[in-house]
Amino acid sequence: MKEDKLSPASCDSSCHTPGERKSHHSVEFKNGLSTRLNRIEGQIRGVKGMIERDTYCDDVLNQLAAVQAALNSVGRLLLEGHMKSCIIERIEAGEHEVIDELLITVNKLMR
Repeated sequence: MKEDKLSPASCDSSCHTPGERKSHHSVEFKNGLSTRLNRIEGQIRGVKGMIERDTYCDDVLNQLAAVQAALNSVGRLLLEGHMKSCIIERIEAGEHEVIDELLITVNKLMR
């Protein structure tokens, strides 16, 4: 899949307020992610159809690999935006525990 350049999340000073955790992505960024997720949703439906039609296992596995790569791409974009905005903001605010949170999240993404 071609990797286009979506603007990472733009986070204003309200990105993280105590008790409330929200992202503040630009409309362009959210639309790009939504487009990618819609494509992935279609791929999943395609894989389901392949299984229902008794498609050769190797072909199904190759499609699953493509789906996983697409999901990883969405995850990388979100992680980049998060690190460039919310993580920096929270470190600057003295919330250094955000590093541990980030490490846990990255570990989950790498599984």
